[in-house]
Formats: sequence, structure tokens, C-alpha cells
Amino acid sequence: MENRASEKAFKWIVGILENHNLPFQITGGLAARAYGSRRPLNDIDIDISDDGFYQILPDVRGYVIFGPERFVDEHFDLLLMTLRYAGQEIDISGGDTIRIPDGEGYWHDAPTDFSKLGIKDIFGISVPVMVKEEVLKYKKLLDRPVDREDIQALEKDY
Repeated sequence: MENRASEKAFKWIVGILENHNLPFQITGGLAARAYGSRRPLNDIDIDISDDGFYQILPDVRGYVIFGPERFVDEHFDLLLMTLRYAGQEIDISGGDTIRIPDGEGYWHDAPTDFSKLGIKDIFGISVPVMVKEEVLKYKKLLDRPVDREDIQALEKDY
């Protein structure tokens, strides 16, 4: 899928989440890649519950480059912690209170539904991934150039 650093970082963080029995799901570009997009991976995006940050913080503290704290920009309003492990950035988002704008600037609540997951193999591990329809919906709301590229690749199967 990507390089060894991405695989190493992915297996590391998934191991931590599983050790804490935290519900999680793979989102963003990596979820799009799990469903067929081929654009280069920028980071690893994972949603967890907002209260899950404090369970994993002792295990990841030495790799934190941002947060955990509220992050707001033109694309997202969410609880975020960014890690750098083996040269790969990992964005962990609090799935309970995510908000994203549509193409017209209206903000929408977009909480993660941890009961609505797909299971995909990524780097040889079966993990929960945002279902394809939700990836498309999310990327259509964001409507950035990378999202349009993912949408085009994912809609080829429809």
C-alpha cells in the first residue's frame, strides 16, 4: 500500500488501540485507499471516541506533535492528536464531536458511528474502516482536490 514507515506506524498505533480495547475506525485517505484509491498517502487518519485519548496518551506521549486539543481550520472542527512515528504522521480524531463544512461553508455534525464499519485488510491486518458510502459522503462534503481525486477513484466501482 505505501512504504515501510507507513506500515510500521500503522501496526504500532493499531496495536495500542487494540490493547486498550478502544473502538476505532480508519478514515480519510487510507480508508479511500482501502476501497481502491491510489493517490499517495499523506497521513494515517483514525477516529476514536473523544474519551479514548486519555487512555492511549501514556503509550504515545513521546510521539505527540500536536494535542490532544480542539483543532479548527477551514476543513475541520474536532478533537485532534497528531503523532509522528517512524517518520509517518498519524492523525487521531475524536469521533464524537467532529464537524466538517460542506462546499458552501455550512458546518455539519459528522460524528463517527462505530457500529457502521467495514472490515478491510490494510498492511496485512483486518481493521475497521469507514464504510465506502460514508467515505464518499465525507469526501464530497470536504470537496478538496485530494477528496475529488479519491471520489473519482471510488466511484469507478459504481
